Amino acid sequence: MPTLIERLSMHNRNKHRHGYDFKALCKTLPQLSEHLITTPKGTQSIDFAKPSAVVCLNQALLMHYYNVQFWSIPDGFLCPPIPGRADYIHALADLLNQQQPNPQIRVLDIGTGANLVYPLLGNAEYQWQFTGSDVNPNAIKCAKAIIDANKLNIALVQQNNPSTIFEGVIQQKHFFDVTMCNPPFHSSKEQAQKGTRRKWQNLKQQENNKLNFGGQSQELWCDGGERKFIKTMIRESKNYAQQVGWFTCLVSNKDNLSPLKLYLKKQQPAEIKVIKMAQGQKISRFIAWRYCD
Repeated sequence: MPTLIERLSMHNRNKHRHGYDFKALCKTLPQLSEHLITTPKGTQSIDFAKPSAVVCLNQALLMHYYNVQFWSIPDGFLCPPIPGRADYIHALADLLNQQQPNPQIRVLDIGTGANLVYPLLGNAEYQWQFTGSDVNPNAIKCAKAIIDANKLNIALVQQNNPSTIFEGVIQQKHFFDVTMCNPPFHSSKEQAQKGTRRKWQNLKQQENNKLNFGGQSQELWCDGGERKFIKTMIRESKNYAQQVGWFTCLVSNKDNLSPLKLYLKKQQPAEIKVIKMAQGQKISRFIAWRYCD
């Protein structure tokens, strides 16, 4: 039976669990002050409907908390919310029982993106060794610029076959303690655009033809959507059972959990876990499995 681990709030090691300290962030990155607004409740925030404001907030967070002095992504690429991404990193540390920095831990980030957010956070918090893969050569180019500017030891691999996940990335000599992935959610461009319209409505903004918080096609949708993508990952994982400690993947749609667990059981892993995470009212989760005890 899969183990279910659930938390009702952000991880206790998450630096953002008490919200944003805009005074401290603006001191670190003065440009952020240009994006500050006052909410109807009288608190400080930014306009999350403005991509430039979100990018600037991320730059301030990465600089203030994670010593990332340079971070930039091209227009149209996914700009991730840092607190939720940090929760995944801390939950992985618990899974590995590695709550203290350990530079011997090797992590593979599937679909690392132009933002390179997981390697940046995991390297800063736990000194883990990261390899990031992506199918988009422009994303790899941008991620490399971030690595070079910050003088980080993070490896990148271009995935040349978009129909595979681990094949062509994990070589015979490789061993990873854990793999991680934030997979494409939607099954088509049209579905992604509908999701964008819902986001804009939730933000009480007029409809815009740009995807909220950006995102290239490979970041937002793939044929068959999240479920098919993770099934491909599960199917391929059996071929690397001896080269990976834990396989993990975020599952955005909770309705996908049951069919994915059934599919995963057919691969006969030694253990399956579902770890839930909470950021305010939003609940996220990732599924984890391993073949070796």
